[in-house]
Amino acid sequence: MSQDHTTRICLWSGPRNISTALMYSFAQRPDTTVYDEPLYAWYLKHTKAGEYHPGAEEVLATMENDGNKVVEMMMGEHDRPVVFFKHMTHHLLGLDRGFMKDCVNVILTRDPGQMLPSFDKVIDNPTMGDVGYAAHMELLNDLDKMGIQPIVLEAKKLLMNPEGVLRQLCQRIGTPFAPGMLHWQAGARPEDGSWAKYWYGNVHKSTGFGQYSPKTGSFPPHLEPLLQECLPYYKTLEKLALE
Repeated sequence: MSQDHTTRICLWSGPRNISTALMYSFAQRPDTTVYDEPLYAWYLKHTKAGEYHPGAEEVLATMENDGNKVVEMMMGEHDRPVVFFKHMTHHLLGLDRGFMKDCVNVILTRDPGQMLPSFDKVIDNPTMGDVGYAAHMELLNDLDKMGIQPIVLEAKKLLMNPEGVLRQLCQRIGTPFAPGMLHWQAGARPEDGSWAKYWYGNVHKSTGFGQYSPKTGSFPPHLEPLLQECLPYYKTLEKLALE
């Protein structure tokens, strides 16, 4: 990876994709420091999301608003040899992506038929710009142009086989699997972003990766157009995901 031998893992996720559970998993490793969405304020400052995301004012007041400075922090020195950055892919906006050459890039996706109803409970009438599927495909293409092959994870596959998928993930990263990654204490973590109170209710109740259980009930009709827009991007990524 980088010259200082730090392994920098960038998780590029969409919302409601069990990305926080994966961050909690890596936080159990004694060799790893985790960061929760350090580009969130950059995204809120430069998009209309700053007008309707819950807790946006607090995020903007307490986090670095300059995405370039966030990247400098990410690529700087850290107190442990492995650093895990949980990102939403659509938070990248117009940043120079050259830093990704010195990172392990992991893309996490989830079936939009399962994700969109969950997201809609917090953000009314979401758009593609809110949910990140097109941004995932753009990132995949950009990484390909840079000669970088990302590791792709799919939420259902991870929940169905957490140890197997995590073992493969650690092998691809080049770090040994740690059994402690499968469990954590219930409740908040000190690394949680200020937005945790709006989004992290379920993961705070958890002590590990929950058993996969598909959502039941009818799909909200008002989300159907967005679902059809998201599905082709999701299906492309799902085929690349670790089993």
